[in-house]
Amino acid sequence: MASRRVSRLISGFYRFGLWLRRPEVLVFIPALALAAFWVAGERSLILAALLAPFLFAMTGRRDETRSALQLPDVLDGLSLRGQIIGTLDAILREAPVSGCSTGCFVLQFDDSEQLVDRFGRAAQIEVLARSAERICAVLRGGDAVARLEGGGFAVALAPVRRLELEALIQLASRLQSAVSVPVKLDSARLYVTCSVGFCHSAQAPEASGNSLLNAAQVAADEARRRGPNAIRAYSPEMARTRADRDALRAELERALDEGQIRPNFQPQISTHTGEITGFEALARWYHPEKGVIPPAEFLPLLEDAGLEDRLGEVILYHALTALSRWDQAGLGVPTVSVNFSAQELRNPRLAERLKWELDRFDLEPKRLTVEVLENVVAETDNDVIVANVAALSRLGCGIDLDDFGTGHASITSIRRFAIRRIKIDRSFVTKLDEDREQQKMVSAILSMAERLGLETLAEGVETPGEHAMLAQLGCGDVQGFGIARPMTVDETLDWIARHRTQLSKVPKIATRR
Repeated sequence: MASRRVSRLISGFYRFGLWLRRPEVLVFIPALALAAFWVAGERSLILAALLAPFLFAMTGRRDETRSALQLPDVLDGLSLRGQIIGTLDAILREAPVSGCSTGCFVLQFDDSEQLVDRFGRAAQIEVLARSAERICAVLRGGDAVARLEGGGFAVALAPVRRLELEALIQLASRLQSAVSVPVKLDSARLYVTCSVGFCHSAQAPEASGNSLLNAAQVAADEARRRGPNAIRAYSPEMARTRADRDALRAELERALDEGQIRPNFQPQISTHTGEITGFEALARWYHPEKGVIPPAEFLPLLEDAGLEDRLGEVILYHALTALSRWDQAGLGVPTVSVNFSAQELRNPRLAERLKWELDRFDLEPKRLTVEVLENVVAETDNDVIVANVAALSRLGCGIDLDDFGTGHASITSIRRFAIRRIKIDRSFVTKLDEDREQQKMVSAILSMAERLGLETLAEGVETPGEHAMLAQLGCGDVQGFGIARPMTVDETLDWIARHRTQLSKVPKIATRR
């Protein structure tokens, strides 16, 4: 009884404080203070002076907390994970008697991280609110929608007598179409897509709401990996694949922690002088049982496991360590090149991290070359990536455009990303000394680079003929198995010594003027 009185008293104080904060009341505060002094003297004035700020602070603080956490009504009114699991449980309990089936859908937004990076959390909430409205408009009255942690939605279908796979696929497609309608945000129009996973109640591992929702989540994760805008139906194989992927992720994390994954180094040499102009760090997995695993086999797995940033840290550390060792040996290797994925380039603190690493090794920024894939330059409209590359260029790092010719990078994109050197993809180099059309293509690329003031390097050089033709056409540097295969940092020490010994034996090749 006493606790109720205290609760009512606190509630009354809060309501009185809110009343005091109303604009039409605030103007009378001075008059109320004078009235208190006139009626009850100095003590009442002191009490009012102390009590009013206290009420203002308490009610204002509570209001600020409420407004900071407040979601749009359409999101605030949706169920949460626990509630939709309860809904599914109730439907599944009745299924043996009613003979009805249900299905569960999970919708996950593609590129949600980029949306937040570019437009902020407020834009994400607006997209979620508009999407929730559209999803609800597509569904029937008895269907339930829930918000999921991480910015997705779950849908539980009302029980129906006959629920065919085709009907579930059609509904998934309608949900995608509803979400894909652009969202207007101030003067911008945001285009979003979502990947959808679903599970029929008959396919769930167990007859429970939690099992059905988890199965739909597994399917949605698979759809997002295959996306954007993909649809996947749950199958038992997906769960096994996910378990295998989780086990692989644990193995990859262990490999990174134990130093099993580390770079080999492939030399880059000048076609004019034959001197070493740098080395590229290329990741290799030295598996304790399987031996050396090539990057084509494990890099996609690292990407799927979300370990690209961790790999980047490991490769950068070993690359800068190698530079320091070459310096200590007096070998004078000018630069080391490191590939950076789109995921790493989205890190707003990337330039700051690289500067710290370079300072840690006491190396000048110009000794590090950052390699960016052409498709990242051609396809990105991410302001964070553009700002990061520009910051690295200002820091003094060289910027190489990797795999040039395989994407659709425009001259504007090249200028926008402050590219220093283009790396001509190996597909243009193969049989270059024999194929006249290849020669025309490479000659055109080199002419464009020369006019834009860009340096050039050709990858995948495997024969002396290809090397000689690239020199004649005017390519600045070359790299490939014809020069040397990627090697450990210890092996580079001997290779550098042998290469410099042989330099005097290499015939000088005239270059195009």
